[in-house]
Amino acid sequence: MAICPQFAAPMHFPLLLTEAALEDPLIEEGLRRFLLVLSVSLGVATLSRALSWLRNIPYTLLLLLVGLGLATIDVRLINLSPELILFIFLPPLLFEAAWNIKWSNLKNDWLPISLFAIIGVIICVGGLFLGLQQFAGASLATALLVGAGLSATDPVSVVALFRELGVDKRLTTLMEGESLFNDGVAVVAYNLLLGIALGLEQFDIPVTVSRFLVFVGIGLSIGGLIGFGISYLTQRFDLPLVEQSLTLVSAYGTYLVAEQLGGSGVIAVVTTGLILGNFGSRIGMSPRTRLSVSEFWDFVAFFVNSIVFLLIGDQVIFQGLIDNLPTIVIAILVMLLARAVSIFGLSQISNWWDDSDINWQNQIVLWWGGLRGSVSVALALSVPESLPERDDIIAIIFGVMLFTLLVQGLTTKPILQALKLLGDQPLRQEFSQTIARRVALSRVLDELQDVKQKNLIDSEYCDYQIALVGGQLEEIQEEMRVQQRDHPELSEILIGRLNENLVAIEADTYAQFIRAGYLKEEITPLLESLLEKTDAQESKKSEAPELLS
Repeated sequence: MAICPQFAAPMHFPLLLTEAALEDPLIEEGLRRFLLVLSVSLGVATLSRALSWLRNIPYTLLLLLVGLGLATIDVRLINLSPELILFIFLPPLLFEAAWNIKWSNLKNDWLPISLFAIIGVIICVGGLFLGLQQFAGASLATALLVGAGLSATDPVSVVALFRELGVDKRLTTLMEGESLFNDGVAVVAYNLLLGIALGLEQFDIPVTVSRFLVFVGIGLSIGGLIGFGISYLTQRFDLPLVEQSLTLVSAYGTYLVAEQLGGSGVIAVVTTGLILGNFGSRIGMSPRTRLSVSEFWDFVAFFVNSIVFLLIGDQVIFQGLIDNLPTIVIAILVMLLARAVSIFGLSQISNWWDDSDINWQNQIVLWWGGLRGSVSVALALSVPESLPERDDIIAIIFGVMLFTLLVQGLTTKPILQALKLLGDQPLRQEFSQTIARRVALSRVLDELQDVKQKNLIDSEYCDYQIALVGGQLEEIQEEMRVQQRDHPELSEILIGRLNENLVAIEADTYAQFIRAGYLKEEITPLLESLLEKTDAQESKKSEAPELLS
Protein backbone atom coordinates (compact mmCIF):
# COMPACT_ATOMS: atom_id res chain seq x y z
CA MET A 1 0.00 0.00 0.00
CA ALA A 2 1.37 3.39 -1.02
CA ILE A 3 1.91 6.09 1.57
CA CYS A 4 1.25 9.71 0.75
CA PRO A 5 4.38 11.86 0.81
CA GLN A 6 2.85 14.38 3.20
CA PHE A 7 2.43 11.60 5.76
CA ALA A 8 5.75 9.88 5.07
CA ALA A 9 7.95 12.96 5.43
CA PRO A 10 7.38 13.66 9.14
CA MET A 11 8.45 10.13 10.01
CA HIS A 12 12.02 11.05 9.01
CA PHE A 13 11.94 14.52 10.54
CA PRO A 14 13.72 13.64 13.85
CA LEU A 15 16.40 11.79 11.90
CA LEU A 16 16.95 14.79 9.65
CA LEU A 17 17.22 17.06 12.70
CA THR A 18 19.77 14.71 14.28
CA GLU A 19 21.82 14.59 11.09
CA ALA A 20 21.70 18.38 10.81
CA ALA A 21 22.68 18.80 14.43
CA LEU A 22 25.65 16.47 14.06
CA GLU A 23 26.84 18.49 11.10
CA ASP A 24 27.19 21.51 13.39
CA PRO A 25 30.84 21.51 14.50
CA LEU A 26 30.04 23.07 17.88
CA ILE A 27 27.43 20.47 18.77
CA GLU A 28 29.62 17.66 17.55
CA GLU A 29 32.57 18.93 19.62
CA GLY A 30 30.29 19.29 22.64
CA LEU A 31 29.09 15.71 22.32
CA ARG A 32 32.63 14.42 21.98
CA ARG A 33 33.74 16.31 25.10
CA PHE A 34 30.72 15.06 27.06
CA LEU A 35 31.42 11.45 26.11
CA LEU A 36 35.09 11.94 27.02
CA VAL A 37 34.15 13.33 30.45
CA LEU A 38 31.68 10.50 30.97
CA SER A 39 34.20 7.83 30.01
CA VAL A 40 37.02 9.20 32.16
CA SER A 41 34.87 9.89 35.23
CA LEU A 42 32.99 6.60 35.27
CA GLY A 43 36.15 4.68 34.39
CA VAL A 44 38.09 6.16 37.29
CA ALA A 45 35.17 5.76 39.71
CA THR A 46 34.70 2.12 38.72
CA LEU A 47 38.43 1.41 38.91
CA SER A 48 38.55 2.82 42.44
CA ARG A 49 35.97 0.22 43.53
CA ALA A 50 37.66 -2.64 41.68
CA LEU A 51 41.19 -2.22 43.06
CA SER A 52 41.51 -3.02 46.76
CA TRP A 53 44.43 -0.64 47.37
CA LEU A 54 42.32 2.30 46.13
CA ARG A 55 39.31 1.57 48.31
CA ASN A 56 40.73 3.53 51.23
CA ILE A 57 40.34 6.69 49.14
CA PRO A 58 36.74 7.87 48.52
CA TYR A 59 36.10 7.78 44.80
CA THR A 60 35.12 11.45 44.78
CA LEU A 61 38.56 12.49 46.02
CA LEU A 62 40.27 10.13 43.58
CA LEU A 63 38.36 11.77 40.72
CA LEU A 64 39.42 15.18 42.03
CA LEU A 65 43.06 14.06 41.89
CA VAL A 66 42.63 12.82 38.31
CA GLY A 67 41.04 16.17 37.41
CA LEU A 68 43.99 18.00 38.96
CA GLY A 69 46.33 15.82 36.92
CA LEU A 70 44.53 16.81 33.73
CA ALA A 71 44.67 20.47 34.76
CA THR A 72 48.44 20.14 35.33
CA ILE A 73 48.98 19.24 31.68
CA ASP A 74 46.42 21.90 30.68
CA VAL A 75 43.78 19.46 29.40
CA ARG A 76 40.40 21.16 29.84
CA LEU A 77 37.60 18.69 29.29
CA ILE A 78 34.77 21.21 29.50
CA ASN A 79 34.13 24.76 30.68
CA LEU A 80 32.39 24.46 34.04
CA SER A 81 29.78 27.17 34.52
CA PRO A 82 27.70 28.09 37.60
CA GLU A 83 24.53 27.27 35.67
CA LEU A 84 25.84 23.77 34.93
CA ILE A 85 26.45 23.13 38.64
CA LEU A 86 23.40 24.85 40.11
CA PHE A 87 20.79 23.74 37.56
CA ILE A 88 22.13 20.37 36.31
CA PHE A 89 24.36 18.79 38.95
CA LEU A 90 23.20 20.17 42.29
CA PRO A 91 19.44 19.29 42.31
CA PRO A 92 19.88 15.49 42.01
CA LEU A 93 22.73 15.46 44.52
CA LEU A 94 20.71 17.38 47.09
CA PHE A 95 17.61 15.29 46.43
CA GLU A 96 19.47 12.00 46.86
CA ALA A 97 21.03 13.11 50.15
CA ALA A 98 17.64 14.32 51.47
CA TRP A 99 15.88 11.15 50.22
CA ASN A 100 18.21 8.94 52.29
CA ILE A 101 18.17 10.92 55.54
CA LYS A 102 15.60 9.79 58.10
CA TRP A 103 13.23 12.42 59.43
CA SER A 104 13.24 10.84 62.89
CA ASN A 105 17.02 11.26 63.14
CA LEU A 106 16.83 14.79 61.77
CA LYS A 107 14.05 15.70 64.21
CA ASN A 108 16.06 14.48 67.20
CA ASP A 109 18.90 16.87 66.37
CA TRP A 110 16.95 19.79 64.89
CA LEU A 111 18.48 22.37 67.28
CA PRO A 112 22.21 21.78 66.62
CA ILE A 113 21.56 21.33 62.88
CA SER A 114 19.63 24.61 62.75
CA LEU A 115 22.35 26.42 64.70
CA PHE A 116 25.12 25.03 62.47
CA ALA A 117 23.22 25.75 59.25
CA ILE A 118 22.11 29.31 60.04
CA ILE A 119 24.28 30.84 62.78
CA GLY A 120 27.28 28.86 61.51
CA VAL A 121 26.99 30.48 58.07
CA ILE A 122 26.83 33.94 59.67
CA ILE A 123 29.94 33.19 61.76
CA CYS A 124 31.83 31.90 58.71
CA VAL A 125 30.91 34.90 56.53
CA GLY A 126 31.66 37.39 59.30
CA GLY A 127 34.93 35.68 60.30
CA LEU A 128 36.28 35.54 56.76
CA PHE A 129 35.15 39.10 56.08
CA LEU A 130 37.01 40.48 59.10
CA GLY A 131 40.01 38.16 58.73
CA LEU A 132 40.64 38.84 55.05
CA GLN A 133 40.27 42.59 55.47
CA GLN A 134 42.42 42.69 58.62
CA PHE A 135 45.25 40.29 57.69
CA ALA A 136 45.18 40.11 53.89
CA GLY A 137 44.12 43.65 53.02
CA ALA A 138 41.29 42.31 50.86
CA SER A 139 38.72 44.63 49.35
CA LEU A 140 35.12 44.75 50.55
CA ALA A 141 33.88 42.76 47.55
CA THR A 142 36.57 40.07 47.89
CA ALA A 143 36.05 39.62 51.63
CA LEU A 144 32.25 39.43 51.37
CA LEU A 145 32.05 37.09 48.37
CA VAL A 146 34.83 34.76 49.54
CA GLY A 147 33.09 34.54 52.92
CA ALA A 148 29.74 33.73 51.32
CA GLY A 149 31.28 31.26 48.87
CA LEU A 150 33.12 29.32 51.58
CA SER A 151 30.25 29.26 54.07
CA ALA A 152 28.63 26.22 52.43
CA THR A 153 29.82 22.78 53.48
CA ASP A 154 29.44 20.22 50.75
CA PRO A 155 26.96 17.38 51.36
CA VAL A 156 28.33 15.49 48.38
CA SER A 157 31.84 15.11 49.79
CA VAL A 158 30.68 14.54 53.35
CA VAL A 159 28.04 11.95 52.54
CA ALA A 160 30.36 10.03 50.22
CA LEU A 161 33.15 10.00 52.78
CA PHE A 162 30.99 9.02 55.76
CA ARG A 163 29.22 6.27 53.82
CA GLU A 164 32.57 4.84 52.81
CA LEU A 165 33.74 4.78 56.44
CA GLY A 166 30.48 3.58 58.00
CA VAL A 167 30.42 6.40 60.56
CA ASP A 168 27.95 6.43 63.46
CA LYS A 169 24.42 7.38 62.37
CA ARG A 170 24.12 10.26 64.82
CA LEU A 171 27.34 11.91 63.62
CA THR A 172 26.35 11.29 59.99
CA THR A 173 22.96 12.91 60.57
CA LEU A 174 24.55 16.00 62.15
CA MET A 175 26.96 16.42 59.26
CA GLU A 176 24.38 15.66 56.55
CA GLY A 177 21.72 17.85 58.12
CA GLU A 178 24.04 20.82 58.44
CA SER A 179 25.36 20.38 54.91
CA LEU A 180 21.93 20.08 53.34
CA PHE A 181 20.47 23.18 54.95
CA ASN A 182 23.49 25.47 55.07
CA ASP A 183 23.87 25.16 51.30
CA GLY A 184 20.54 26.92 50.91
CA VAL A 185 21.46 29.53 53.52
CA ALA A 186 24.85 30.11 51.87
CA VAL A 187 23.31 30.62 48.41
CA VAL A 188 20.79 33.07 49.86
CA ALA A 189 23.57 34.88 51.76
CA TYR A 190 25.61 35.14 48.56
CA ASN A 191 22.67 36.66 46.67
CA LEU A 192 22.03 39.15 49.47
CA LEU A 193 25.70 40.17 49.74
CA LEU A 194 26.36 40.42 45.99
CA GLY A 195 24.57 43.75 45.69
CA ILE A 196 26.54 45.14 48.64
CA ALA A 197 29.83 43.88 47.17
CA LEU A 198 29.06 45.55 43.85
CA GLY A 199 28.15 48.81 45.59
CA LEU A 200 24.55 48.65 44.41
CA GLU A 201 22.99 48.25 47.87
CA GLN A 202 23.61 49.26 51.45
CA PHE A 203 23.63 46.74 54.28
CA ASP A 204 20.43 47.00 56.27
CA ILE A 205 19.63 44.32 58.88
CA PRO A 206 15.79 44.49 58.71
CA VAL A 207 15.82 44.44 54.89
CA THR A 208 18.35 41.60 54.79
CA VAL A 209 16.42 39.50 57.31
CA SER A 210 13.11 40.04 55.50
CA ARG A 211 14.62 39.10 52.14
CA PHE A 212 16.18 36.01 53.72
CA LEU A 213 12.83 34.94 55.16
CA VAL A 214 11.16 35.46 51.76
CA PHE A 215 13.79 33.33 50.00
CA VAL A 216 13.53 30.52 52.53
CA GLY A 217 9.74 30.75 52.86
CA ILE A 218 9.14 30.43 49.13
CA GLY A 219 11.57 27.52 48.96
CA LEU A 220 9.89 25.67 51.81
CA SER A 221 6.42 26.31 50.37
CA ILE A 222 7.26 25.13 46.86
CA GLY A 223 9.17 22.11 48.17
CA GLY A 224 6.34 21.13 50.52
CA LEU A 225 3.65 21.58 47.86
CA ILE A 226 5.43 19.47 45.25
CA GLY A 227 6.63 16.88 47.77
CA PHE A 228 3.20 16.19 49.27
CA GLY A 229 1.52 16.45 45.87
CA ILE A 230 3.70 13.73 44.34
CA SER A 231 3.39 11.65 47.52
CA TYR A 232 -0.39 11.49 47.21
CA LEU A 233 -0.18 11.03 43.42
CA THR A 234 1.96 7.89 43.75
CA GLN A 235 -0.71 6.31 45.95
CA ARG A 236 -2.85 5.76 42.85
CA PHE A 237 -0.40 3.40 41.12
CA ASP A 238 2.64 1.23 41.74
CA LEU A 239 4.91 1.53 38.69
CA PRO A 240 8.66 1.67 39.54
CA LEU A 241 9.75 3.30 36.28
CA VAL A 242 7.04 5.97 36.51
CA GLU A 243 7.88 6.73 40.14
CA GLN A 244 11.59 6.93 39.36
CA SER A 245 10.75 9.44 36.65
CA LEU A 246 8.48 11.43 38.97
CA THR A 247 11.18 11.78 41.61
CA LEU A 248 13.70 12.87 38.98
CA VAL A 249 11.29 15.43 37.54
CA SER A 250 10.44 16.65 41.05
CA ALA A 251 14.14 17.26 41.83
CA TYR A 252 14.69 19.47 38.80
CA GLY A 253 11.18 20.90 38.64
CA THR A 254 11.18 21.99 42.28
CA TYR A 255 14.49 23.78 41.87
CA LEU A 256 13.46 25.60 38.71
CA VAL A 257 10.02 26.63 40.00
CA ALA A 258 11.40 27.93 43.31
CA GLU A 259 14.16 29.91 41.58
CA GLN A 260 11.67 31.32 39.07
CA LEU A 261 9.39 32.51 41.88
CA GLY A 262 12.23 34.20 43.74
CA GLY A 263 12.84 31.53 46.37
CA SER A 264 15.70 29.24 47.30
CA GLY A 265 15.88 26.31 44.90
CA VAL A 266 18.27 24.48 47.24
CA ILE A 267 15.88 24.68 50.20
CA ALA A 268 12.99 23.63 47.95
CA VAL A 269 14.78 20.52 46.64
CA VAL A 270 15.88 19.47 50.12
CA THR A 271 12.31 19.87 51.39
CA THR A 272 10.89 17.81 48.52
CA GLY A 273 13.52 15.09 49.00
CA LEU A 274 12.82 14.86 52.74
CA ILE A 275 9.06 14.58 52.18
CA LEU A 276 9.27 11.99 49.40
CA GLY A 277 11.95 9.95 51.19
CA ASN A 278 10.17 9.85 54.54
CA PHE A 279 6.49 10.24 53.68
CA GLY A 280 5.86 9.66 49.99
CA SER A 281 7.91 6.47 49.79
CA ARG A 282 6.00 5.09 52.79
CA ILE A 283 2.43 5.83 51.74
CA GLY A 284 2.71 5.60 47.96
CA MET A 285 5.35 2.97 47.18
CA SER A 286 5.51 -0.75 47.75
CA PRO A 287 8.72 -2.18 49.27
CA ARG A 288 9.78 -3.34 45.82
CA THR A 289 9.23 0.12 44.33
CA ARG A 290 11.00 1.87 47.22
CA LEU A 291 14.02 -0.34 46.69
CA SER A 292 13.94 0.33 42.96
CA VAL A 293 13.72 4.10 43.44
CA SER A 294 16.49 4.08 46.06
CA GLU A 295 18.78 2.08 43.77
CA PHE A 296 17.99 4.50 40.95
CA TRP A 297 19.03 7.48 43.07
CA ASP A 298 22.17 5.68 44.25
CA PHE A 299 23.17 5.38 40.60
CA VAL A 300 22.25 9.01 39.83
CA ALA A 301 24.36 10.25 42.76
CA PHE A 302 27.29 8.06 41.71
CA PHE A 303 26.93 9.22 38.10
CA VAL A 304 26.75 12.94 38.89
CA ASN A 305 29.42 12.81 41.61
CA SER A 306 31.80 11.15 39.19
CA ILE A 307 31.41 13.98 36.70
CA VAL A 308 31.35 16.86 39.19
CA PHE A 309 34.55 16.05 41.06
CA LEU A 310 36.49 15.31 37.90
CA LEU A 311 35.44 18.65 36.42
CA ILE A 312 36.16 20.57 39.65
CA GLY A 313 39.76 19.32 39.59
CA ASP A 314 40.02 20.01 35.87
CA GLN A 315 38.99 23.68 36.33
CA VAL A 316 41.90 24.60 38.58
CA ILE A 317 44.24 27.26 37.22
CA PHE A 318 47.50 26.79 39.08
CA GLN A 319 48.94 30.19 38.20
CA GLY A 320 45.99 31.88 39.93
CA LEU A 321 46.59 29.75 43.03
CA ILE A 322 50.28 30.68 43.09
CA ASP A 323 49.59 34.40 42.68
CA ASN A 324 47.09 34.38 45.56
CA LEU A 325 48.87 31.85 47.79
CA PRO A 326 49.37 34.20 50.81
CA THR A 327 45.70 35.19 50.79
CA ILE A 328 44.65 31.54 50.39
CA VAL A 329 46.73 30.52 53.43
CA ILE A 330 45.16 33.32 55.50
CA ALA A 331 41.67 32.33 54.29
CA ILE A 332 42.30 28.69 55.29
CA LEU A 333 43.44 29.65 58.79
CA VAL A 334 40.56 32.10 59.30
CA MET A 335 38.03 29.59 57.94
CA LEU A 336 39.28 26.87 60.32
CA LEU A 337 39.12 29.33 63.23
CA ALA A 338 35.60 30.47 62.31
CA ARG A 339 34.56 26.83 61.89
CA ALA A 340 35.95 26.04 65.34
CA VAL A 341 34.03 28.93 66.91
CA SER A 342 30.88 27.79 65.12
CA ILE A 343 31.06 24.07 65.97
CA PHE A 344 32.47 24.17 69.49
CA GLY A 345 30.53 27.26 70.56
CA LEU A 346 27.17 26.30 69.07
CA SER A 347 27.55 22.70 70.30
CA GLN A 348 27.91 23.98 73.85
CA ILE A 349 24.78 26.12 73.42
CA SER A 350 22.87 23.14 72.04
CA ASN A 351 24.11 20.85 74.83
CA TRP A 352 23.06 23.40 77.45
CA TRP A 353 19.72 24.33 75.90
CA ASP A 354 18.45 21.00 74.60
CA ASP A 355 20.74 18.44 76.24
CA SER A 356 22.00 17.41 72.78
CA ASP A 357 25.00 15.58 74.24
CA ILE A 358 27.37 16.29 71.35
CA ASN A 359 30.66 15.07 72.84
CA TRP A 360 34.06 16.60 72.13
CA GLN A 361 35.05 13.77 69.77
CA ASN A 362 32.05 14.43 67.53
CA GLN A 363 32.73 18.17 67.69
CA ILE A 364 36.27 17.64 66.42
CA VAL A 365 35.03 15.60 63.46
CA LEU A 366 32.31 18.15 62.69
CA TRP A 367 34.93 20.89 62.76
CA TRP A 368 37.50 19.12 60.61
CA GLY A 369 34.90 17.48 58.32
CA GLY A 370 33.44 20.77 57.07
CA LEU A 371 34.56 20.22 53.48
CA ARG A 372 33.85 22.66 50.66
CA GLY A 373 32.90 21.55 47.17
CA SER A 374 30.44 22.03 44.32
CA VAL A 375 28.34 24.83 45.86
CA SER A 376 31.46 26.88 46.64
CA VAL A 377 32.66 26.38 43.07
CA ALA A 378 29.29 27.46 41.66
CA LEU A 379 29.21 30.60 43.82
CA ALA A 380 32.79 31.46 42.85
CA LEU A 381 32.04 31.14 39.15
CA SER A 382 28.86 33.21 39.65
CA VAL A 383 30.87 36.34 40.48
CA PRO A 384 30.07 38.90 37.74
CA GLU A 385 32.81 39.45 35.17
CA SER A 386 32.40 43.19 35.67
CA LEU A 387 34.00 42.88 39.10
CA PRO A 388 37.77 43.56 38.84
CA GLU A 389 38.62 41.13 41.66
CA ARG A 390 36.73 38.23 40.06
CA ASP A 391 39.80 36.14 39.17
CA ASP A 392 41.26 36.60 42.65
CA ILE A 393 37.96 35.58 44.32
CA ILE A 394 37.76 32.43 42.18
CA ALA A 395 41.39 31.53 42.92
CA ILE A 396 40.97 32.00 46.70
CA ILE A 397 37.79 29.92 46.86
CA PHE A 398 39.33 27.17 44.70
CA GLY A 399 42.49 27.13 46.82
CA VAL A 400 40.60 26.80 50.10
CA MET A 401 38.26 24.20 48.59
CA LEU A 402 41.20 22.07 47.41
CA PHE A 403 42.71 22.21 50.90
CA THR A 404 39.49 21.02 52.52
CA LEU A 405 38.93 18.21 50.02
CA LEU A 406 42.49 16.91 49.79
CA VAL A 407 43.98 17.63 53.23
CA GLN A 408 40.89 17.47 55.45
CA GLY A 409 39.12 14.86 53.33
CA LEU A 410 42.07 12.45 53.22
CA THR A 411 42.85 12.86 56.94
CA THR A 412 39.30 12.46 58.25
CA LYS A 413 39.56 8.66 58.42
CA PRO A 414 42.75 8.67 60.56
CA ILE A 415 41.12 11.24 62.85
CA LEU A 416 38.02 9.07 63.23
CA GLN A 417 40.23 6.08 64.03
CA ALA A 418 42.32 8.08 66.52
CA LEU A 419 39.18 9.30 68.27
CA LYS A 420 37.78 5.72 68.22
CA LEU A 421 34.59 6.90 66.50
CA LEU A 422 34.48 4.11 63.97
CA GLY A 423 34.00 1.77 66.93
CA ASP A 424 32.25 -1.43 65.92
CA GLN A 425 31.16 -0.18 62.51
CA PRO A 426 33.27 -2.77 60.61
CA LEU A 427 31.74 -5.49 62.79
CA ARG A 428 28.22 -4.15 62.13
CA GLN A 429 28.85 -4.07 58.39
CA GLU A 430 30.09 -7.66 58.49
CA PHE A 431 26.98 -8.70 60.43
CA SER A 432 24.75 -6.88 57.94
CA GLN A 433 26.42 -8.80 55.12
CA THR A 434 25.74 -12.06 56.97
CA ILE A 435 22.07 -11.07 57.34
CA ALA A 436 21.85 -10.30 53.64
CA ARG A 437 23.32 -13.71 52.74
CA ARG A 438 20.87 -15.45 55.08
CA VAL A 439 17.87 -13.68 53.59
CA ALA A 440 19.07 -14.31 50.03
CA LEU A 441 19.74 -18.04 50.56
CA SER A 442 16.41 -18.45 52.38
CA ARG A 443 14.63 -17.10 49.33
CA VAL A 444 16.69 -19.35 47.04
CA LEU A 445 15.74 -22.36 49.17
CA ASP A 446 12.05 -21.40 49.02
CA GLU A 447 12.26 -21.12 45.24
CA LEU A 448 13.93 -24.54 44.91
CA GLN A 449 11.29 -26.18 47.10
CA ASP A 450 8.55 -24.55 45.04
CA VAL A 451 10.13 -25.83 41.80
CA LYS A 452 10.39 -29.34 43.26
CA GLN A 453 6.77 -29.29 44.44
CA LYS A 454 5.55 -28.32 40.97
CA ASN A 455 7.67 -31.06 39.32
CA LEU A 456 9.17 -28.55 36.89
CA ILE A 457 12.67 -30.07 37.09
CA ASP A 458 14.03 -33.52 37.93
CA SER A 459 13.50 -34.09 41.66
CA GLU A 460 16.99 -35.57 42.20
CA TYR A 461 18.60 -32.40 40.87
CA CYS A 462 16.32 -30.31 43.08
CA ASP A 463 17.19 -32.41 46.12
CA TYR A 464 20.90 -31.97 45.40
CA GLN A 465 20.53 -28.16 45.10
CA ILE A 466 18.30 -28.00 48.22
CA ALA A 467 20.88 -29.94 50.23
CA LEU A 468 23.69 -27.71 48.94
CA VAL A 469 21.88 -24.43 49.67
CA GLY A 470 20.51 -25.76 52.97
CA GLY A 471 24.02 -26.61 54.15
CA GLN A 472 25.27 -23.14 53.31
CA LEU A 473 22.26 -21.61 55.07
CA GLU A 474 22.92 -23.60 58.24
CA GLU A 475 26.54 -22.43 58.26
CA ILE A 476 25.43 -18.79 57.92
CA GLN A 477 22.82 -19.16 60.66
CA GLU A 478 25.45 -20.66 62.96
CA GLU A 479 27.79 -17.77 62.11
CA MET A 480 25.02 -15.32 63.06
CA ARG A 481 24.46 -17.07 66.38
CA VAL A 482 28.17 -16.92 67.18
CA GLN A 483 28.36 -13.24 66.26
CA GLN A 484 25.34 -12.40 68.44
CA ARG A 485 26.72 -14.47 71.32
CA ASP A 486 30.10 -12.72 71.21
CA HIS A 487 28.64 -9.28 70.49
CA PRO A 488 25.12 -8.93 71.97
CA GLU A 489 24.91 -5.32 70.75
CA LEU A 490 24.48 -6.65 67.20
CA SER A 491 20.93 -7.62 68.10
CA GLU A 492 20.02 -3.95 67.64
CA ILE A 493 20.52 -4.40 63.90
CA LEU A 494 17.98 -7.22 63.75
CA ILE A 495 15.53 -5.26 65.85
CA GLY A 496 15.91 -2.22 63.62
CA ARG A 497 15.43 -4.29 60.45
CA LEU A 498 12.37 -5.98 61.90
CA ASN A 499 10.85 -2.64 62.92
CA GLU A 500 11.44 -1.24 59.43
CA ASN A 501 9.76 -4.29 57.89
CA LEU A 502 6.74 -3.98 60.15
CA VAL A 503 6.28 -0.26 59.42
CA ALA A 504 6.70 -0.91 55.68
CA ILE A 505 4.07 -3.68 55.74
CA GLU A 506 1.57 -1.41 57.51
CA ALA A 507 2.14 1.54 55.16
CA ASP A 508 2.04 -0.68 52.06
CA THR A 509 -1.27 -2.17 53.18
CA TYR A 510 -2.85 1.29 53.45
CA ALA A 511 -1.47 2.19 50.01
CA GLN A 512 -3.00 -0.97 48.50
CA PHE A 513 -6.40 -0.08 49.95
CA ILE A 514 -6.14 3.42 48.47
CA ARG A 515 -5.14 2.12 45.04
CA ALA A 516 -8.08 -0.31 45.16
CA GLY A 517 -10.46 2.53 46.00
CA TYR A 518 -11.42 1.27 49.47
CA LEU A 519 -9.84 4.29 51.18
CA LYS A 520 -10.02 7.89 50.07
CA GLU A 521 -7.22 9.28 52.24
CA GLU A 522 -4.12 8.07 54.05
CA ILE A 523 -4.45 6.58 57.53
CA THR A 524 -1.85 7.68 60.03
CA PRO A 525 0.50 4.71 60.70
CA LEU A 526 0.36 3.37 64.23
CA LEU A 527 3.43 1.19 64.43
CA GLU A 528 6.03 3.88 63.75
CA SER A 529 5.31 5.84 66.94
CA LEU A 530 4.73 2.69 69.00
CA LEU A 531 8.00 1.11 67.88
CA GLU A 532 9.94 4.29 68.63
CA LYS A 533 8.66 4.17 72.22
CA THR A 534 9.59 0.53 72.71
CA ASP A 535 12.86 0.56 70.77
CA ALA A 536 14.99 1.32 73.82
CA GLN A 537 13.46 -1.58 75.74
CA GLU A 538 13.77 -4.00 72.84
CA SER A 539 17.41 -3.13 72.21
CA LYS A 540 18.30 -4.35 75.71
CA LYS A 541 17.17 -7.88 74.99
CA SER A 542 19.98 -10.27 74.54
CA GLU A 543 18.21 -12.25 71.92
CA ALA A 544 16.72 -10.47 68.91
CA PRO A 545 13.74 -11.72 66.95
CA GLU A 546 14.42 -13.43 63.70
CA LEU A 547 14.64 -11.20 60.65
CA LEU A 548 11.70 -11.53 58.27
CA SER A 549 12.96 -13.09 55.10
